[in-house]
Amino acid sequence: MTAAYRKIPRTRTVWICGLSVISALCIFYISIPALKILYSFWQMEKCPLESSRMLNLDNRIDAELDLFSRHDVQTCTSWSAPIIWQGMFEPDDYDQEHKSKGSSVALTVFAIGRYLDAYLKEFLHSSEQHFMLGLPVTYYVFTDTPEKVPDIKLNPQRSLKIIQVERHKRWQDISMMRMKSISEQIESDIRHHSTHVFCFDVDQLFTGRFGPEALGESVALLHAHYYRLPKWLYTYDRNPKSSAYLETGDFYYHAAIFGGSWRSVKALADACHRSIMQDKKNNVEAVWHDESHLNKYLWLHKPSRLLSPEYCWDTSLGNRSDIQVHRLLWAPKYYNKLRIA
Repeated sequence: MTAAYRKIPRTRTVWICGLSVISALCIFYISIPALKILYSFWQMEKCPLESSRMLNLDNRIDAELDLFSRHDVQTCTSWSAPIIWQGMFEPDDYDQEHKSKGSSVALTVFAIGRYLDAYLKEFLHSSEQHFMLGLPVTYYVFTDTPEKVPDIKLNPQRSLKIIQVERHKRWQDISMMRMKSISEQIESDIRHHSTHVFCFDVDQLFTGRFGPEALGESVALLHAHYYRLPKWLYTYDRNPKSSAYLETGDFYYHAAIFGGSWRSVKALADACHRSIMQDKKNNVEAVWHDESHLNKYLWLHKPSRLLSPEYCWDTSLGNRSDIQVHRLLWAPKYYNKLRIA
């Protein structure tokens, strides 16, 4: 047996052991309250810029962001993109800026199988109270049961469209194949009517302002469970056989929300879909499905704007002094009842 031949299983064993250790640490973090408390004391990096005028601006109002109003959190990235936190911005300024620019938003949400019954009505009701108020908004509800979409009274300048999609046998496939559906809808419809797109998971509830300060060319969300963890604990896909393979990154992004201009979202969706299909061809599945592919894409194509975990908070993490407002909350999860095998 040659040395080269012996090296293959050893490398595979090391990779599996490393992944197992990381997974075990993440499980301990999620399940043990003491570790959650320690997590809250982990220091975030600080914004290196001397002024918000040094940011790569999505719009002129970004130059007025107060990067130093929040000393407890990171307010910009190493590539000069803002990270939006409560206290950094004047809401009225962003409202007026986007109204004057004629901004409009397409909101996509997938409500497949039992998820429609469990979450869609409250998701839409809460969105009507908090999401992009004052701007034209079109909801695109992707579902396998169009007849069950609830009749919601919408505010002026807001409309709802229903798109029937196939119900896949596995929830993992539903999650991954949404990228293809989003891209197709942008091409056939959204790009003709909306300047921006935001893509949401349905098992969430708006509880506070989610306004135009969140709009940008390419928008990503810091995952509530990882934003204060060291990078070596981020659950990137570390399988070299996957198109989503990533040794390290900037942040860990949550696929429950992503957005941007329609061009940027389409580019992201197309790239993620191509990667997913390449993995399928090679009989590989990324560890966190479309979220793994999204994190790989956003490592290669840096987002122009990051949303803090205020924009998608998990109350099981408890109260955090740096989370001064809850704009969107995770709804209770009933995976055993709702997910297809």
